[in-house]
Amino acid sequence: MAASSSFSTMLISQSRVVSNVKLISWERRSGVRRQAFDVGDKPSFFVGNKFQFDDVIEAQQFDRDILNAIFEVTREMEKVEKNSPGSQILKGFLMATLFYEPSTRTRLSFESAMKRLGGEVLTTENAREFSSAAKGETLEDTIRTVEGYSDIIVMRHFESGAARRAAATASIPVINAGDGPGQHPTQALLDVYTIEREIGKLDGIKVGLVGDLANGRTVRSLAYLLSKYQDVKIYFVSPEVDDIKDFLTSKGVEWEESDDLMEVASKCDVVYQTRIQRERFGERIDLYEAARGNYIVDRAVLDVMQKHAVVMHPLPRLDEITVDVDEDPRAEGCLL
Repeated sequence: MAASSSFSTMLISQSRVVSNVKLISWERRSGVRRQAFDVGDKPSFFVGNKFQFDDVIEAQQFDRDILNAIFEVTREMEKVEKNSPGSQILKGFLMATLFYEPSTRTRLSFESAMKRLGGEVLTTENAREFSSAAKGETLEDTIRTVEGYSDIIVMRHFESGAARRAAATASIPVINAGDGPGQHPTQALLDVYTIEREIGKLDGIKVGLVGDLANGRTVRSLAYLLSKYQDVKIYFVSPEVDDIKDFLTSKGVEWEESDDLMEVASKCDVVYQTRIQRERFGERIDLYEAARGNYIVDRAVLDVMQKHAVVMHPLPRLDEITVDVDEDPRAEGCLL
């Protein structure tokens, strides 16, 4: 199972003991009992007897201890898939994937994880056009309907804050798979996990965030998670993203702006590239064309990067990372 699918598995898993992963349970706000995996003697996901993550909405939900516990569970779930193909851990559970925007990796990673572990999937692709939303139905009414058919909802929406609205309405768990230019917390979890795997640490790293950060929900969530680690420095090679910078300053995270990608790349452990998002520019094609192509990672950029450094991209990509870098060890396996 790919790392993205392992994360999806961990987030939706709801029954049975696997290896040294313990089954823990709690009572949902609706009174329905839910279950999750935990590793070790102290359930890091709990405060007293209360499970902290009925819903996964934003990166700020997670602290360092919880991130460590999540990564440990993810490693266990990778072993489950490798050693126990055809597992039925989620037999009898239904997941609804409610996607109002296009998706390949996120939707399929959740759906494949659910099916690999014996669960079933109800899917609505392009729900903005092919659901009752096209008739003017409110998000809240849609959520009330969908929760009647499923045990968990994974939702992508075009409006920032939509996931929070869905979670406030639903009596079953909601996972934010991206809400407009807001956040994409599950991608950020995968990104941080990958950085630790590739670099070997998270404290003291230097990360260059490159591209359309004002509209990029993945980099927003990633920056929030990186703030949980010590002595991290972030370089912004992008247009203005003041809300992220204010948050990082409040957490004591050092950051710096630059328009020189080559200089930043030479300093960083991670160059995290994002695409210029055409769909966020509306009718302003002129602004999109002006922004597109300003920051491109190519062989020349890799030539100045350190040997241990990596290039990452949440995908899909256009031309902001040239294909001639794909086989370089610093990019291979990090285009997520």
